[in-house]
Amino acid sequence: MNASPRAVDLTITGHVQGVSFRAYTADRARELGLVGWVENLDDGSVHVRAQGDPDAVESLVDWCHDGPSVARVDDVEVRDVAPESVDDFSVRR
Repeated sequence: MNASPRAVDLTITGHVQGVSFRAYTADRARELGLVGWVENLDDGSVHVRAQGDPDAVESLVDWCHDGPSVARVDDVEVRDVAPESVDDFSVRR
């Protein structure tokens, strides 16, 4: 029996804009078979919506605590949310 999909909103703070954090996050999410999106926020943080297999979601959350080597992650806020109808993982603004 497959586990129900898990969906999370992540807010990542630190030096996470201008370091390809969104592109690396999208690549990692796609490798894990997740759907959702990643976007820069006006306050300098990055927002991620990721959903799919609970173990894959947890793997992405763990990865976001480090991010790409050129980033500096200070904090990752995780909130469980209701899954939405999403077909792929995209990079927004």
